Amino acid sequence: MSEATRSTQHQLRGAEGVRIAVRAVGDPQAPPIVFVHGWASSSRAWSAQLTDLELAARHRLIAVDLRGHGASDVPVSGYDRAATWADDIAAVLAYAGRRAVLVGWSYGGLVLTDYLRERRSAGVAGLVLVGALTELGRDRPGGAVGGAWDGIMRESVSDDPDEAVPALTTLAKRMTTTPRPGPDLQRHVGEMLSVPPSVRKALFRRDVGSAEVLAGVDVPTLILHGTEDAVVAPSSAEYSAGKIPGAVVRWFSSVGHLPFTERREEFDAALLEFAGSTATN
Repeated sequence: MSEATRSTQHQLRGAEGVRIAVRAVGDPQAPPIVFVHGWASSSRAWSAQLTDLELAARHRLIAVDLRGHGASDVPVSGYDRAATWADDIAAVLAYAGRRAVLVGWSYGGLVLTDYLRERRSAGVAGLVLVGALTELGRDRPGGAVGGAWDGIMRESVSDDPDEAVPALTTLAKRMTTTPRPGPDLQRHVGEMLSVPPSVRKALFRRDVGSAEVLAGVDVPTLILHGTEDAVVAPSSAEYSAGKIPGAVVRWFSSVGHLPFTERREEFDAALLEFAGSTATN
């Protein structure tokens, strides 16, 4: 790892004083990009981006551990409240120090939508939704999921390791269109298991629509989605694209739920181009 991509870790204070961990790379004076991971993940999901020399040379890269994940605190509540997520993201934006591009993957897209719901586009230079949900609940089109969850939804949030471990292993395998190396897959499963079952379950305990929020987005928006995403259905991306004024959609052909690792170079190039365009606006 070069000095340019050596990350530093910081603890911020989010809603209710909960400690929120972030990893940061690059010049603090450069235009920031804030990365928000998905369900039962962490800032490590963005390791490929944090070690991209060109991204780090042009931007301040900040990856957050959401409450209940990674190195952040694990409070017993707050996972079902838009205002809580908004306050947590606001703390990260304050740390960024200037308007930032927000990148939300999977459940992270819903977290960013909650920020917009509560605070509109304050501090936001642009929005990138990656394999993202923007709604949650039965019959919510912005929260449509794919076949990766078939037969494992209940087990994935179980307290019983005999149920949870096989379910989460199956989910990790279904995230990509081609098999990942065994050590990478095991690391991912271990990361999901490190999130307490109570948190994994609480994240799904919501019913929220976002049509009006998405229609009110007033910053440049890029939607990146794999055509073969079996975790968050491509129709969720189509829904967001149809609601957000001027949103640009880029499909990753034959890619699943992890375009930022499955097609790292293509993904990073698209992000670099988009973030550069927002920095000049």
